[in-house]
Amino acid sequence: MKKFTLIFFLLAAATVAKSQNVQLHYDFSADRGYLTTTVEKFAPDQYGSTFFFIDFNHSVDGPTEAYWELARELKNWDGPLSVHLEYNGGLNRVIPLAINNAYLLGGTYSWNAKDFSKGFSVSAMYKMIQGNSAPHNAQLTAVWYLHMLEGKLSFTGFADFWTEKHLVFDDAGATEVGFVFLSEPQLWYNLNKSFSVGSEVELSYQFAGMAGFNVYPTLAARWTF
Repeated sequence: MKKFTLIFFLLAAATVAKSQNVQLHYDFSADRGYLTTTVEKFAPDQYGSTFFFIDFNHSVDGPTEAYWELARELKNWDGPLSVHLEYNGGLNRVIPLAINNAYLLGGTYSWNAKDFSKGFSVSAMYKMIQGNSAPHNAQLTAVWYLHMLEGKLSFTGFADFWTEKHLVFDDAGATEVGFVFLSEPQLWYNLNKSFSVGSEVELSYQFAGMAGFNVYPTLAARWTF
């Protein structure tokens, strides 16, 4: 399941206009071959900012997976630190399988260049995974962005590392593991202020029931409102 948190983390330390976008990704990996649509919205206010996104994976029979993430940065002070609140959850219609509710609480450090041509954020969080046999966990998230060629080319992405007791599967069967790594670097060519084309590569280890390290590239388009 994809995770798109770019606008929220990139702009968490800045006072900017509201923004939202719709993305379409085609995952052309041999064992996938499906479309993912994403809706994102970011809204700052005097007490911080709110971000949410919703992902749908699609097959010929319609949406097969759904994932929702809602995050809030809280701050009414100057400086790079903010309080981070977050909820994750979703479902899988194919297996069928529920993606357990997860509640996160922690802090975020954000840095942006004065012209906002580059920046990064790091969040350290406690993560409670409802229904997991070991519900008390931790997560570390890093996000970066770099705008090049006078804003025509953007390199963005995130990396998550979290603890979670779960099963992964390979040819030898099922193995219980205790952590997950997920990163999704993106490269966008911005045709104008509204429309971009590019690619994302999902880099994961022990994620979504898949044993070992896996790489899944996409072709993508994005419309920003």
